[in-house]
Amino acid sequence: MNRILQYTSFADEEGQQDVAVTSPAPSAPANDELLDAYSRAVTGSARRASPAVVNIEVRRGANRKVGQRDFGGSGSGFIFTPDGLILTNSHVIHGAGSIHVTLSDGREYAGRLIGEDPETDLAVLSIDAPNLSSVEFGDSSKIQVGHLVVAIGNPYGFQYTVTAGVVSNLGRSFRSQTGRLIDGIIQTDAALNPGNSGGPLVDSTGRVIGVNTAIIAGAQGICFAIPGNTAQFVASRLIRDGRIRRGYIGVAGQNVPLHRRIVRYFSLPVETGVLVTGIEPDSPASRIDLREGDIVIEAGGEPVANIDGLHRMLTDERVGFPLDIKVVRQTEKLTLYITPQEIKNVD
Repeated sequence: MNRILQYTSFADEEGQQDVAVTSPAPSAPANDELLDAYSRAVTGSARRASPAVVNIEVRRGANRKVGQRDFGGSGSGFIFTPDGLILTNSHVIHGAGSIHVTLSDGREYAGRLIGEDPETDLAVLSIDAPNLSSVEFGDSSKIQVGHLVVAIGNPYGFQYTVTAGVVSNLGRSFRSQTGRLIDGIIQTDAALNPGNSGGPLVDSTGRVIGVNTAIIAGAQGICFAIPGNTAQFVASRLIRDGRIRRGYIGVAGQNVPLHRRIVRYFSLPVETGVLVTGIEPDSPASRIDLREGDIVIEAGGEPVANIDGLHRMLTDERVGFPLDIKVVRQTEKLTLYITPQEIKNVD
């Protein structure tokens, strides 16, 4: 047994003396114990979420370019309400003539499109089926780099495949295959492949914190998911209206922490903001004095702590009306006025 040498003292008739004694050293967890804990987290998470994961197949009708009468594709999704509402990616079902949903227990149903939002690559479907398993959402704003995540989906037609990894980065921005800019993306190294699109990214408790959406072809361990908080907001609007009339300002952004001195000096209610990393030409942002490097901290009188918060401000009520935004530019706090315009979705 490993021992640590410690010194203690006591007094006797001849005075204070130091005596060396030994005590057992705390033992480090064995490797197999650590692996068991990791395995339990992954298996428990997959066990709770997998029953709600579905396979989605679509048919889009005639394809004149390749001379086929019928063509389609497949992807993943997950049931998030007991009455059969399913969340998936917009690009999985976009333009579908028919949608076919297969549950984890093998049951098959026709899917009905409730609505889609190409700007966040999200869509909501519905099936009419009894005894459905559903997942719960976690709070994606609380995840941190290094957190364990589990991706569940149907890559290459292999149903209900589970991969595990960690959150590699937060607040990424990239353009989808259609050219649309998507902000606030979670980067993970949990392996994804074609067919995983639309499946859930879950935490160690089995709660959904993201919707798997894309990979970088040729890269290893660089995969992306739409934050669960964004997915919940978009889904609620799609269920209510069937679409989202979104405001658009033409800014690419990334969540960043604010320096403590800035927070104290300006008495800011938030400690994070949205760093402007790009401004699209001929956009509302290009028509005002907004610059790359500015940090958006407020919009419409409401604090903006992250990209999700900014997106929530840019809804139909804001389209066509001036919106005051406050930004930190180096050591200054500025107020700018921008008029969001409606996003025109292009099929």
